[in-house]
Amino acid sequence: MKNRPELKKQYLERISKILENKNDLKNYLEILNHEPVKSIRCNKLKTSPKELKEKLEKKYNWKISQPWKDYPEIMIIESELLPGELGRSTEHLLGYYYIQELASMLPIIALKPKPHEKILDLCASPGSKTTQTASEMQNTGLIIANEKSLGRIKILSSNLERCGVTNTIIIRAEGANLCEKFKEQKIKFDKILVDAPCSGEGTLRSTKSTYFMWNINSVKQLSNIQKKLFENAFEILKPKGEIVYSTCTHAPEENEEVVNFALEKFQGKIKIEKINLPKEIKPRQGILNWQGKKYSKEVKNSCRIYPHDNNTEGFFISKFTKLED
Repeated sequence: MKNRPELKKQYLERISKILENKNDLKNYLEILNHEPVKSIRCNKLKTSPKELKEKLEKKYNWKISQPWKDYPEIMIIESELLPGELGRSTEHLLGYYYIQELASMLPIIALKPKPHEKILDLCASPGSKTTQTASEMQNTGLIIANEKSLGRIKILSSNLERCGVTNTIIIRAEGANLCEKFKEQKIKFDKILVDAPCSGEGTLRSTKSTYFMWNINSVKQLSNIQKKLFENAFEILKPKGEIVYSTCTHAPEENEEVVNFALEKFQGKIKIEKINLPKEIKPRQGILNWQGKKYSKEVKNSCRIYPHDNNTEGFFISKFTKLED
C-alpha cells in the first residue's frame, strides 16, 4: 500500500504479542505495504470457470491464474490493470464474475453449502458470500440473507440481481432479534453463516480507513455483539446442522473468545469441527491464551489466516456442529 498510515501504538503492541516471533512480525508488517492480489470468483450460475477464463484472456488479454487446484472458479488477475478496470468489464456488469478477496471466499468453502438446503446468512451485505452460497446450491433450496442497514441492503440486492440469484429472500433486521423471531416460529436451518461485524484488522492491506478507525473499545463492544449473534443463531440450527463463525480480524476477543464462549454456553450440544480449506492455504490454529485468559483446548480447531502466510487479507474461521437441541 502506497503511503501506508502508521499503525496505532496499541494495535502494534497487541499484534506483537499475537505474532511473538520477530521474523513473523516483520513479515506481517512488510506485507501490509503491498496491495492484495486482484482476485475474482466465477459465478457458476451463469458460466463455467473454463469458459470465463478463456473469454477474459482472449477479450482483454488478461493473464489469469487459478491458485487453488480444487476450486477452479477462484482466479487471480496477474496483469496490470487500470484503476476500476476489473469492475467495468461487461462480464462483471452481467454477473459472470464477482470481485472478491481470496480469504473472504474461505468461510463458504468451510460451510460447504449443498443444493436444496435451507441456509441463513445472518450478516449478508454486500453479498459476496451470499452469491457464493447460491452458486454452490445451484440456485436451489433457500437462503435467508439478513442485513440491518437499508443502505447496505440496496448493495446486497443489486449484487444478487446482477449474479442471477433466485433462491434468496432478503430480510432487514437486527441479527439477534431475527433469530429470536425464527425461534418463536420454530423455523430452523441446515446451515448458518455468522460472518460477524468486526474491527476489520485483517483488511489493513486494502482499507486505509481501518488504520484510523481501529480502537480497543470497539474490539470489546464487538465481542459482546458477536457472542449474542452466535448464541441466538445456534438456537435455530437443526440438530446435526452446521454453523460457521468468521471475522476479518485478528483480535482474540472477537475470535477465540467468542468460540470459547460458544463451547461453554452450549456444552454437550456443540462440537467444534476441524476445517477443510484449500490445500494451498496455510492456516494456523486458534490461540489458547490471551491476556491472562485461557481458552478450551478445542479452540485450536479454529483457523487463523494471516496475510503474510497466504498473500491474502487476514481472516478467522471456525466451524461447529449442533449435536442436539
